[in-house]
Amino acid sequence: MTNIAIAPRMNFPAVAPKVFKAVLALDAAAREGLDPVLLELVQIRASQINRCAYCIDYHTGDARRAGETETRIYQLSAWHESSLFTARERAALALTEAMTLLPQGVPETVYDEAARHFDDRELAQLIALIFTVNTWNRMNVTTRKTPGTE
Repeated sequence: MTNIAIAPRMNFPAVAPKVFKAVLALDAAAREGLDPVLLELVQIRASQINRCAYCIDYHTGDARRAGETETRIYQLSAWHESSLFTARERAALALTEAMTLLPQGVPETVYDEAARHFDDRELAQLIALIFTVNTWNRMNVTTRKTPGTE
């Protein structure tokens, strides 16, 4: 198998440093109070949906450092069929998918299930985390930032 080099389109942080710093600040605020493992699972799943190779690579490394197992990381793309995820994680992953695939909207059942597992503050933080990782994904996919193109 041959690796195909994908050239980055731009160095976004260098070209738009104020925007980049604002997204970093948003990211830090969105992470507050969330379980580190759950946080990484959500970010990996959104990145899988958005096909953001850079973020998948980045967040799987962070997930491992937070104590996540290889098996759960491998099964994350098929979490619906896996028995390895808790009800709370499943609620967060369902909300992640609904918010990432917005043309279908966020069904009441998905939102209500998340609200059963997270108090209002945690749910607000989770929503912020999901829209923040989607921002990173869109920035990196559009500018073709891939692992190794730091």
